Amino acid sequence: MRSFHSKGSRYRSLRFSLALVAAATTAVMGAAATSPAFATPHTGAAAAPTSSSGTVHYVRTHGRTVKVETHGRFGVVPTLSAAERSHAITPAASGPLNYGGGPVQHAVSVYLVFWGSQWNSDANGVQSYMQNLFGGLGTSQDSWSTVTSQYTDSSGQHPSFGGPVLHGSWVDSSSPAPASASAAQIAAEATVGAQHFGVSGDDVQIDVLSPSGTSPDGFPNSGFCAWHDDNGTVPYTNMPYVLDAGSSCGANSVQNQLDGFSIVNGHEYAETATDPQPSSGWVASDGEENGDLCAWQGLGAVNLPTGSFAMQPTWSNAVNGCAMSG
Repeated sequence: MRSFHSKGSRYRSLRFSLALVAAATTAVMGAAATSPAFATPHTGAAAAPTSSSGTVHYVRTHGRTVKVETHGRFGVVPTLSAAERSHAITPAASGPLNYGGGPVQHAVSVYLVFWGSQWNSDANGVQSYMQNLFGGLGTSQDSWSTVTSQYTDSSGQHPSFGGPVLHGSWVDSSSPAPASASAAQIAAEATVGAQHFGVSGDDVQIDVLSPSGTSPDGFPNSGFCAWHDDNGTVPYTNMPYVLDAGSSCGANSVQNQLDGFSIVNGHEYAETATDPQPSSGWVASDGEENGDLCAWQGLGAVNLPTGSFAMQPTWSNAVNGCAMSG
């Protein structure tokens, strides 16, 4: 079941009361001194009051406190049951996508954060697979991403692709990733990643890839394979180790066991390009985004200079349906 925290326009809060921030920070730092949950990097999150654009959290991570916002799970890729896998999946809704007044990404830039020292061992080759995927997307051979280029924002600009969208990859091995990270902790890791790369803003996508054996935001028992959000600094994707969910998240659905990583992360990538601040960009009347309308439909292989990758189509207003190229 897809879950949307808000279906209307949503923009970042530009300012907070200084008194509110000071009080919340003091309370969190006090908790850090006494609670074991704040003693180890990558653990602990305290929520402050809800701002005009989301719920503010103060997360203790990497030896410091990081302030982030969370708004909900957007663009959820649902897990598939055995029955669903054996039958054609009908989209939950149809287009068109409607513009909500917010930004779209212009120069799409993806940064991969492999979260946790568990990634020091990568027997399945997920790191190279993901680096090759995003190293091929955006190139002249990629006609899959350009389906998104029909969607402009109020500036008249649209997602554009002049070369590989991958702009950085980092294994954050400073400590193990949490066994069961909260949404706020995932948002904080996205901020840490953005700071590592020295980036911010709506054109950025931070992919937080959790290692095998972990359950970020309840994966896979929460019914999703991935989702995206904006943390007040950058758009980001919660990308679990979907191979742990097997065929429920796309393994061996087209070519090989890693298919789910490209299908699921491709879904979130395309949605973030057209709706980086959910749901102020391009969404259907019920809040579904371009990937949602075509989830698990018409899966196929997309051939890029860096390899062949399993992908799903995304919604195209131009053809009033799901499209694998544009």
